[in-house]
Amino acid sequence: MEADKACPVVLRTREALEILAFEHPLAGLQLVKGSVEPGEPTDLAAVRELKEEAGLRSTPTRNLGQWRSRVTGHLWAFHECHVAQDLPNTWVHFAEDDGGHEFRFFWHPLMSEPSDQWHQVFKDALAFIRTTLSDA
Repeated sequence: MEADKACPVVLRTREALEILAFEHPLAGLQLVKGSVEPGEPTDLAAVRELKEEAGLRSTPTRNLGQWRSRVTGHLWAFHECHVAQDLPNTWVHFAEDDGGHEFRFFWHPLMSEPSDQWHQVFKDALAFIRTTLSDA
């Protein structure tokens, strides 16, 4: 089965392992993810989505597997992506999605339980990533 969503996973370690996330002005806290175009490899879709939603150039470094959302039914492909530049703790990027929105990016400690500001689908995605990385 081909994944229809791609999720770039950008990690850093400060006091703890952190994952890049953002606040959507209308839809709460999220991970970067988007639709895979017909015939597009999921790792390249992840790189494209990170560029579109966060303004970041990246290189896919590791396939973290696939997961089916019980909330939406979509099959997500997760790819760890390396960003060469040193990223700040927070920043805002204007994304063209849905008529244009300012996304506020931040780092979420991966092992911390996500708050109720996260939609359930992203809470479940974070749980998948946590499990995948702890098994690696």
